[in-house]
Amino acid sequence: MSDKIKPDVIVIGAGIIGISTALKLQSEGRQVLVLDRKGVAAETSAGNAGAFAFADVIPLATPGIMRKAPKWLLDPLGPLSLRPAYALKILPWMFQFWRASWKDKYQAALTAQASLMALSKAALERQITAVNGESLIRREGQLQLYEGAAEFKASLAGWQTRKEHGVVFEFLESPEAIANIQPGIHPRFTHAAFTPEWKNVVHPAQWTQYLADAFEKLGGQIRIASISAIDLKDNSVLLKSNDEDYEASYVVLAAGAWSKTLAQSMGDNLPLDTERGYNTTLPAGAFDLKTHITFSNHGFVVTKAGQGIRVGGAVELGGLSLKPNYKRADVLLNKAAHFLPDLNITGGVQWMGFRPSMPDSLPVIGYATQSKRVVYAFGHGHLGLTQSAGTAELVSDLLAERPIDISMRPYSATRFQ
Repeated sequence: MSDKIKPDVIVIGAGIIGISTALKLQSEGRQVLVLDRKGVAAETSAGNAGAFAFADVIPLATPGIMRKAPKWLLDPLGPLSLRPAYALKILPWMFQFWRASWKDKYQAALTAQASLMALSKAALERQITAVNGESLIRREGQLQLYEGAAEFKASLAGWQTRKEHGVVFEFLESPEAIANIQPGIHPRFTHAAFTPEWKNVVHPAQWTQYLADAFEKLGGQIRIASISAIDLKDNSVLLKSNDEDYEASYVVLAAGAWSKTLAQSMGDNLPLDTERGYNTTLPAGAFDLKTHITFSNHGFVVTKAGQGIRVGGAVELGGLSLKPNYKRADVLLNKAAHFLPDLNITGGVQWMGFRPSMPDSLPVIGYATQSKRVVYAFGHGHLGLTQSAGTAELVSDLLAERPIDISMRPYSATRFQ
């Protein structure tokens, strides 16, 4: 390696998971090098909704969801769609998704998700304190909106589940009550749930860069490198790239949706795929937004991003290679304009990102099957930012072989075998 850098740990990936993990390890006295093919927050961590969604404990694969899925998947502009050109490739993932929706698997995933959320919620506060980052956090709550009493009633079982797992919320049962928290919402939305403990970052890319700066101030290093394979040695791990090879005592694989092929290079064939998400970021002044808004039955959110307003969400199953279909972003923006009549939708910038998704909505956090020198930290789906600080603490504990308070079995790389 050039410059004779011989780190104790190399983290592959400079998104929010990789940077949070690198910062935690560096703060514990390890010498850490981060490698990324583009740089800090250059992919999914730049364009997400910026939410710490600790209330979202319910996995996507719920019992009975497969009865609804065909209707969704056949609508190319609906909240959940499947690109026809990717249909055959996604079949193994869809089979595992169907299996994850069975009651036994769903209950286990719900329990595991809630455990990781509780850990991550506490870990985030520790992280904010450690980096003096409170000025980059918005503690403004979240509104989840419903059109009519029937739609609201259908959501109550989910809210009861959240309550059982410690989520704090209050119900609002009139447009007037909703307007007290967020004026300007169309009165078709008659009911809502408000989660006051919901938090957002000022901007997801800014937050990730802030943590990266803290990491470098502690002596950590970040380099641009595209890793093509991971080669396990007796007492180290060798990373291969086109330019040069890198070697370290330990490696953390946190490359998001790009982790699949690198795990395969070590013999781990995991059902990792992508939920492609779309958004439009509107300039400052587009809307006087008081809180994060979720239109759950339409599959999108409206949130702050820096000084602007970001409208985005939905799920498109289409892998990493197909061209973006920005008509999906247009549909979300037009819906938002109808639901928020005062929203100015001019001057926006569109974006598409790749959420790294596992069929059971749980990330992969744990050792590679062939070696404890490689730890996986990917597959967080919609919850990468939310679970980043908790994942960092878990990875640090795994590398140090310290006792862990929660069971790690649900996040194991072997769980689909």
